[in-house]
Amino acid sequence: MKQNDVRIAVFIDGSNLYFKLRDLGIENTVKFNYRKFSEWLARDRALIYCGYYIGVVRTEPNNEKGQALRKEQQRLFAHLLSLDQKFIVKRGYLMKNDGVYHEKGVDVQLAVDILVGAYEDKYDIAIIISSDTDLIPAIRKIKQLGKQVEYIGFAHRPSLALRANVTISRLLIKDELEQFSNKKSSDT
Repeated sequence: MKQNDVRIAVFIDGSNLYFKLRDLGIENTVKFNYRKFSEWLARDRALIYCGYYIGVVRTEPNNEKGQALRKEQQRLFAHLLSLDQKFIVKRGYLMKNDGVYHEKGVDVQLAVDILVGAYEDKYDIAIIISSDTDLIPAIRKIKQLGKQVEYIGFAHRPSLALRANVTISRLLIKDELEQFSNKKSSDT
C-alpha cells in the first residue's frame, strides 16, 4: 500500500490535550489549529476522520466562572466545527462529586469509535491523542483486528502504559506544538 493510500483517523481526548498544552504554556486552545495539527500528524497519509472528545461544561446559577468556562467551550466547539477545522465533536458531560468535576462518557465514546472504525474497516491507522489508560483494552482489540495505533503523547508527561500497548508512539515537545497555537488569535 502506498503512503498516501493509508487511511488515518485522529481521535483527540480534548480534556487531556487541553491540560497538556496548558502545562506547556500554550494557552489559546480555543484557536489552536487542530486541523493543521492533525494533518501534520498524518504526514502524507489520507486523513479521513478527525474527532474531538470532551465533557460539556454546564453552568450553575450565580456561577460566573462556570458561565465563562461554558462560553469559552462554546467558542471552541464553533472553531472545531468550522469549515477550516472540519472536526466532529463528541460530547460527554461533567459530573460533580464531592466538589470535584469528573468527565463522564468521553472515554467510552472514544473507545467505541475506535472499535467501530476498526470493525467497519474505516481506517488503517488510529492516531490517539490521550494519556488515558482506560483505552488500552480497545487499543489491544483493534490491533488484533489488524489495525495500527499511533499514540501521540507529550515528552513532559508520557503515558508509559499506552506506549507499551501501541504500534508506534511519538512524544511531542513544546516547539513542535507552538506552530499550531495561532498566537495572533489571542489578541482578538
